[in-house]
Amino acid sequence: MKFALVSTVIMASIGLLNPAHAASIDKGRAIVEKANCASCHGAGLNAPILPAYPKLAGQYADYLYYSLKAYKVGNSNAQYGRNNAVMGSQVQSYTDADLKDISAYIASLPGNFVIKK
Repeated sequence: MKFALVSTVIMASIGLLNPAHAASIDKGRAIVEKANCASCHGAGLNAPILPAYPKLAGQYADYLYYSLKAYKVGNSNAQYGRNNAVMGSQVQSYTDADLKDISAYIASLPGNFVIKK
C-alpha cells in the first residue's frame, strides 16, 4: 500500500500522471500558430527549414506530448529531459493541457511518414 502511494506521488511529480484532459485540436492550432512553430518546422509542420529539424505532422500525439514535456523538463532530469535551448524556451510557458492540445493538433495534420509493414 505504501509503495503504491509513493509510486503515484513520484509519477505525478514528474508529469507521468495527469488528470484526464480531452485534448482540443482547435486550442492546439491556436497555440502552434501563435508560437510560429512553422518558422522552423516548415509549412504544415511537414517541411523543416533545415535537415536537423524534424517533420512533425502526423506523428503520434503521445510521442509529441512526451517529447514536448521532456523539453520542458530539460536538464533538471538527465534520464527524462531533453536538452535543446530553442525548444526548451518555447515550451516553458505552456501547461500540460496546452502540450496535449498542441500534440493533438500536430497529430491531426497530414504527414508523409512511411510505416513499413
